[in-house]
Amino acid sequence: MPLFEYLCRACSKQFETLLIGSERPVCTGCGSADLERLVSTFAVGGGAGRSAFDPMSAAEAGACGTCGDPRGPGSCSRN
Repeated sequence: MPLFEYLCRACSKQFETLLIGSERPVCTGCGSADLERLVSTFAVGGGAGRSAFDPMSAAEAGACGTCGDPRGPGSCSRN
């Protein structure tokens, strides 16, 4: 069961959902099917001695939104 992240183009809600088989995702906020699939940072591996599940592995990219903070770009307060 793959877990995917989406951004709703209608209401701008970002969410994750499990998809089974040929299921089509819909926004958990407004029900729209107009979605953009996002690149998930969940499975990003770290360097030597770091676990793939270590939140700092992905957070080192900075406050530009690539850290995977679910609140969106600039929310992680890393400057």
